[in-house]
Amino acid sequence: MSTTAAGMIFIASLIAALALVHKPFGDYMYRVYSSARHNAVERVIYRLLGVRADAEQSWGVYARSLLAFSLISILFVYAVQRLQDKLPLSVGMKPVTDHIAWNTAVSFVTNTNWQAYSGESTMGHLTQMAALAVQNFVSASVGMAVAIALVRGFARRSSDTIGNFWVDLVRGSLRILLPIAFVGALVLVAGGLIQNFSGPHEVTTLTGHTQSITGGPVASQEVIKELGTNGGGFYNANSSHPFENATTWTNWLEIFLILVIPFTLTRTFGKMVGQVRQGYAILAVMGVIALASVLLTNVFELGGHATVPQAAGAAMEGKEVRFGVSNSATFAAATTLTSTGAVNSFHDSYTPFGGMMTLFNMMLGEVAPGGVGSGLYGMLILAVITVFVAGLMVGRTPEYLGKKIGSREIKLASLYFLVTPVLVLIGTASAMGSAQQRASMLNSGPHGLSEVLYAFTSASNNNGSAFAGITVNTPWYDVALGLCMAFGRFLPIILVLALAGSLAAQAPVPESAGTLPTHRPQFVGMVVGVTIILVALTFLPALALGPIAEGLS
Repeated sequence: MSTTAAGMIFIASLIAALALVHKPFGDYMYRVYSSARHNAVERVIYRLLGVRADAEQSWGVYARSLLAFSLISILFVYAVQRLQDKLPLSVGMKPVTDHIAWNTAVSFVTNTNWQAYSGESTMGHLTQMAALAVQNFVSASVGMAVAIALVRGFARRSSDTIGNFWVDLVRGSLRILLPIAFVGALVLVAGGLIQNFSGPHEVTTLTGHTQSITGGPVASQEVIKELGTNGGGFYNANSSHPFENATTWTNWLEIFLILVIPFTLTRTFGKMVGQVRQGYAILAVMGVIALASVLLTNVFELGGHATVPQAAGAAMEGKEVRFGVSNSATFAAATTLTSTGAVNSFHDSYTPFGGMMTLFNMMLGEVAPGGVGSGLYGMLILAVITVFVAGLMVGRTPEYLGKKIGSREIKLASLYFLVTPVLVLIGTASAMGSAQQRASMLNSGPHGLSEVLYAFTSASNNNGSAFAGITVNTPWYDVALGLCMAFGRFLPIILVLALAGSLAAQAPVPESAGTLPTHRPQFVGMVVGVTIILVALTFLPALALGPIAEGLS
């Protein structure tokens, strides 16, 4: 069987598996967030937190609760890193330096999981488990909570509340992420991933070589990071390491875990607004963009249109031979279409246009299907912008799901879209304008620019992957990228929650002959077009100076 045919079968099997679980899993998440009952464990947690679980919150209180939880989480993760040599299970690791501790704390709390360090030689077991792995759960659950709050804004009528942040956070963690992570970890252990708490010892790898490792919660951390679409890994080689991604079928499983919640939340959305077909329309937008990206990334990498790949006969530099070109390209597309950041190959070694696709995926706002929760609310923002544009074209007040999109709503949606480009372009310009920061680039010319552009795009979109040809473990980059992660996460969330509150307060508008149908292929095509055009207008000059110039040279 040819490499291309095997790659197509791999992609088709992923689509089939995602389609199979879409309805039951989506309906399950609908029940999780719609149920009025709290189980015994949840009631204990609420008592410990001092939370009134049955009291709903306005959007402002919901936002303040989220920000307070995130701030405390950043301080806790920072403190654990700085004090890890004095804590149990440090396995001899020294305290993490202040600028790396800041960067890492913000990174994991914002669901970015950017790593400017080698995990196996920097973090002890307690830091990996109590700080980083916990944030893999709760930061993903925060994103899901925000998405559900926005959906409630569309679903509710004349309401001044959008739910309870603490309830949404606990339920997302305990009822959705934890059960799947538990089962998934067992499956990955069966596939060859390690799971232990021993000190440094030697093991035999799948290739027969003996390697010294520091044992740790690798299998459980791996499935948590993929399920919560988090980057970061126990080993610096990430998901290309045999202990984090052992075989082709574990590679398939990890891609499935990356995609399953973001794609399936569209079903939950449709159920909550009482129109399942609206969920299918959003799913179709995500699917069209995602499939196009996966196929283009495969084409560019399999074609090997660059000097070195053409001379070697394949674009295998930076790719793991266990996975090959196609499965690596599919993983790269999946991880940048979502806010995952986990990698099973070296994106910096991709062909110019293959690398451009990973950049473009993040520049889309990671909405196809995007991060856990963040993908759904990002796509709904784009749907709001689309109906506004359509309303201008026909001279009618735009409406979406029975809610008017007035000046307040479109201002919030527009500001949401502008946050990330501002952070990316200002951050990249600042780095390129400083000789000291340019010295961190290992490549000059267009590819060097692409490395810097990728770093700020990844941080601002809370992705976590990197071209990695750039040395970012410096105080300036650690602070700058940390700020991009924080602003890129929390400013959009505040705008989304404000929009949710504005929509929830509205009374529904009856459909009329002039109402734009938002469940038909026409609307799907419009949202796809608006998404691509907005990104092209914003980022095309930067891409033209980077990967496009490199590819055409």
